[in-house]
Amino acid sequence: MRWLVGWSSIAASFGTAGRVADHHGRGGRDPHHDRAASADEGPVTGGIADAAHPDDPAGQDADRTVVPVGAQLLWGDPDPLWAVGDWRPDEIRTLAADPADPFTRIAVLGCCGADDTELRRALLAARGGALRHLTQWPGSYTAVVQAGRRITVVGDLAGARPVFYTPWAGGTAYATAALPLADLIEAQLDIGHLAALLACPDSPEALGDGTPYAGVRRIPPGHALILREGSREITGYEPVASLAVAAPAADPGSAVEGVREALVEAVRARLTAPRHAPDTLPYDPGPVPGMGPADRRAARGAPAPGVGADLSGGSASATLALLAAGLPGTPGTLPGSGSRLLAVTFNDLATPQGREAELERARAIAADPRLHHVVVAAAEEALPYADLDGPLTDEPGPSLVVAARERRRLAAGSADHFVGHGARQVLDAHPARLADLLMDRRRRHLLRPMAALVRSTPGDSSSLLVPFSVYSAARRLARTPYRAGMEAAAARLREGDLRAAAPADGPVGASLAALTWSRPGPAAGWLTGEALAEVSIRLAAAAGRPPLSLRPGEARARAALTRHAADHRVFEQAAEVRSQRLHAPFLDNQVVRAARALPESLRVQPGARAAILRTVLTSAGVRELPPGWGAPAHTPNETATRLGLREALTSLLALFTAPLLADAGLIDARVVQQALLDAAEGHPVPLDGLAELVSMELWLTRLLSRRGTCWTGTTTPRRRAVPNGVPVPRPALS
Repeated sequence: MRWLVGWSSIAASFGTAGRVADHHGRGGRDPHHDRAASADEGPVTGGIADAAHPDDPAGQDADRTVVPVGAQLLWGDPDPLWAVGDWRPDEIRTLAADPADPFTRIAVLGCCGADDTELRRALLAARGGALRHLTQWPGSYTAVVQAGRRITVVGDLAGARPVFYTPWAGGTAYATAALPLADLIEAQLDIGHLAALLACPDSPEALGDGTPYAGVRRIPPGHALILREGSREITGYEPVASLAVAAPAADPGSAVEGVREALVEAVRARLTAPRHAPDTLPYDPGPVPGMGPADRRAARGAPAPGVGADLSGGSASATLALLAAGLPGTPGTLPGSGSRLLAVTFNDLATPQGREAELERARAIAADPRLHHVVVAAAEEALPYADLDGPLTDEPGPSLVVAARERRRLAAGSADHFVGHGARQVLDAHPARLADLLMDRRRRHLLRPMAALVRSTPGDSSSLLVPFSVYSAARRLARTPYRAGMEAAAARLREGDLRAAAPADGPVGASLAALTWSRPGPAAGWLTGEALAEVSIRLAAAAGRPPLSLRPGEARARAALTRHAADHRVFEQAAEVRSQRLHAPFLDNQVVRAARALPESLRVQPGARAAILRTVLTSAGVRELPPGWGAPAHTPNETATRLGLREALTSLLALFTAPLLADAGLIDARVVQQALLDAAEGHPVPLDGLAELVSMELWLTRLLSRRGTCWTGTTTPRRRAVPNGVPVPRPALS
């Protein structure tokens, strides 16, 4: 896991990075000492004074500091910044505005397509308060700006690169991961947040700005954290549209052209970055019958040098693969070893039924001479729940139960690997967008979406009622104010009315269930009454805090993107392959911003995403696509999930014999065990909800069993999150 961490304090007596020797030869800062002179008197060592424990006798020594484990100091006193983890050299860039003013500087971590001139221009703009310039470059990155004693940390629009903060020792510590801050303040678990993750994962109103760790907060997507000598401010950098009227209708042609330019620049930013090869290749035992060098390397779990991409047969991954292979330059491997892009397709041999069309499209696309196609075939050993051992992620997420399956596929990829995650959330229309069209009195744009829903239920006598049902639900949502909608959702949780949490029956059921301000998640039916009551209180409190947009479609679409970006971040950490970087261009700032300019009337049309991506490929010179390209991607394979549950049933039942979720008062262990048995036997059970429960239990087990910490120093044995285990729930009031 890679992260950056920094600190801003108002107290000059606290030791910080770049502490210098005083006149007596000991480390420390003289607040009256000239800053320019002190920079030449001592080395920049880095560190944060352990001021959280003033009663500790060892804390009286000014030399005793706490620093991140394995940290690389980017800049020091008075507001230090570190980069922690296996960052590549080209992923860390620091730049000062003027050599004579070393305390006006910028640090950019990640893949950023800006040159030094653009960085310097944005630094000067940010010094004057214009933060949006820091988010307009292609790539995925985190920008930190220092202007004197003012620190600005900018988050992204989707939420795939979040920023966290916590008060500490008279100031504020910030990081791009929550666990290091939780270790720093020895945070306890926030049981209410965990309950909200299970009960209403798609409702940011229930989650708020919290994290699984009490006292550690996150800034919302599209916002920046500004620190001034310890004080903090959270401000948005995107223009806020009017809440009373709709934005002027954008031209569809220019909007699609904007998406094309943003997506091409996002791919080009990765291709123009320095190419990388695995640091240390595993030992190769030699020739194996039936396996070539690439097959042996993938079997050892090492990515190939250069650039590659997923090729599942869907429109998103195919677009990225063809764009990366067709842009000028050397698109694929390292110079001298060929220029073809490595395209990886996963073939599930345990449940091959249902994906034949996608695999055939992948083979047809891979016939492009610029692609080198690799098919990763696996059977029972790659089913969901097959291997539940893995690394500790920053937060829980449903991808923990399929991490081993995804890691097997990614290990056959390249050191820089494109994935199509986020395309549906960024380009498609959330069903609640129908309510926005009704609010704008554009009813005619609802005809084609409703006709597509009718065609999705062939031979059903109730299909004639689909347009009326969908129109009524959209009209009801359009006439329901935000406050009333959230209060109604809170009341349903208090009363235990979880009918909306039941699995949706086809596209029509999913659309009807999504036409609401908030709905329970698939795991809500297994939570205790106390946990549901806790979440209902959160929703009721959120009813008085309006969101960024009072238009239900726009608000629900932003929430869905934020949820997917958070899941993608957990996926990156859980399925991480050493020396590999996953790139999701659809989650980049510029792509998200360009997609938001698409008119709603275009988004809601059937096949809109495929049409947009086809236009992107056509403008890039790719005009021949296989038949069926752009068809809706396959839904999660329920057969594979049930088969994996059946194979891992013994270990899952053992996991929930004495679960930590039950100790926290969130679930009843016997109820969950019965649900696992029912799912393995084929009974209708929300499989997504079971995945969330198992993932959270796995995450809690890994968190509490860890012995290390993210910090080092004199008092590091106490610097660990959740030092006292899962808190005992308070008894309910009678």
